[in-house]
Amino acid sequence: MKTVIKTCEKCLEEFSAELADLTDYAKRAKNGKLTESQSRDILKHFEETHELALHVITQYFKQIGKGPFSGSRDLTVEAFHADLIDDGKAWLDIVIDRIQYNPIYDIDTQENFLENIQKRYIRLLQRFEETMSKKLNE
Repeated sequence: MKTVIKTCEKCLEEFSAELADLTDYAKRAKNGKLTESQSRDILKHFEETHELALHVITQYFKQIGKGPFSGSRDLTVEAFHADLIDDGKAWLDIVIDRIQYNPIYDIDTQENFLENIQKRYIRLLQRFEETMSKKLNE
């Protein structure tokens, strides 16, 4: 069982490092309109950060004997019920935004997605980091 805890902690470390990178990119881009390169960097780091958050949640649930889950939506709902995340609707909005941003759809959602990342989602991820750090140190 100790190895699973280490795995979950390692996932959280990777998530925290990626979140720090995302936060740095978002701060640098805060002054005015984003360049195409800045937009790509923020989107790339956000998607990686969100994937790592989902991986942390998955590892945590494995640690306590829950799962498996069929996808990010189900995992997000279960994380909300387990008090790992504090705003289930906003986390589901992340999942929806990521699906809509997918280039196979003919909807231009990049500007809205970038705004949500900077104004809403980074804070959600930061609160998740705090919550998971506390849970793993209990």
